[in-house]
Amino acid sequence: MKRQYFLLCGLVPALAAVTPASGEDGAWVMAYFRQRYEGRVEIDAQGKEHQVPLPDPMAVERLHLAISEDGSTWKPLNENKPVWEQRLRDPFVKKGKDGLWHLMGTGGGRQRKAEDGPVCLHAVSKDLLKWDLVEALPLMKGVKDEQGRPARNIWAPEWFADERSGETVLIWSSSFEDAGWKKSRLWYSRTKDWKEFSPAKVLFTPPYSVIDGNLLEKDGKYYLFHKEEEFSRETGERRAIRVAVADALEGPYTIHEGPLNKGQIVPVITEGPSIMPDPKGKGWLLLYDYCMTNRFGLSASDNLFDWKVEESASFPADARHGSALRVTAEEQEGLKKAFPEGSVSGD
Repeated sequence: MKRQYFLLCGLVPALAAVTPASGEDGAWVMAYFRQRYEGRVEIDAQGKEHQVPLPDPMAVERLHLAISEDGSTWKPLNENKPVWEQRLRDPFVKKGKDGLWHLMGTGGGRQRKAEDGPVCLHAVSKDLLKWDLVEALPLMKGVKDEQGRPARNIWAPEWFADERSGETVLIWSSSFEDAGWKKSRLWYSRTKDWKEFSPAKVLFTPPYSVIDGNLLEKDGKYYLFHKEEEFSRETGERRAIRVAVADALEGPYTIHEGPLNKGQIVPVITEGPSIMPDPKGKGWLLLYDYCMTNRFGLSASDNLFDWKVEESASFPADARHGSALRVTAEEQEGLKKAFPEGSVSGD
């Protein structure tokens, strides 16, 4: 399902328990897909919609990988071409306790059964190169709202290793409206084996539409980075990243009031947050993309609340919705062999 984006005229789970790992061998890898959006809708002062085309639209909805030593300069592998031909968006990749890389992503329609409703993609890999057990997860099957309407989408799924329960928690956004960004909520389900899943429940219901949940556990607290997906003549342009905090994974979450745009922590219009430790120090890096202006963003913080944009960061061209993962020196070497120096570029 493609997202639609809007601009007001005149207004503008990484799902894992993560600890800084500076000094370790290995590198950081970013999983992403590529796109330049074909257009946006502007809303004028009278509330009328106007379609405005954007230059040079393109979409490569496949898995791409980039590598970095410092979390700031990211070099695409395979000349910024796909490393897997499965169609997907919003790839999220982490290594499970089983020693396998588990990928989740928006998509999976090819594997979907007619009665499943919306699905998301799940696959596993030993080396980030060959992906097996490709399947569609119907996490919202049978779920209806108060009006009896079924869910319309499963966007940007991620997973989190819950150390307290030993279970894996899946998190995603879904809506019952005619567009996935309208009145969206974050949902979750639990599994012990990636075969049986608990019924979907609402995880986060802020007073705004929300997508792109990304969870971090640190010192017994849960930090839920997410995108506020709101805009209107009444609210103004509010599509950007926020953070909420809870003492338990399932909440309740308290929304942090960031310094930007009355509550947000990075500029508009941004989405797809991915939190990672700063390889250069003791702080944290937050990755996100400026989806309407065809660029990627990076902010740094030492406390997870106060963020500063790093203007010198470098990312692959046209990258969208990335997730950061740590690889060992051996895994890094495997990627280098699969994609020799000639296939590592800055474009």
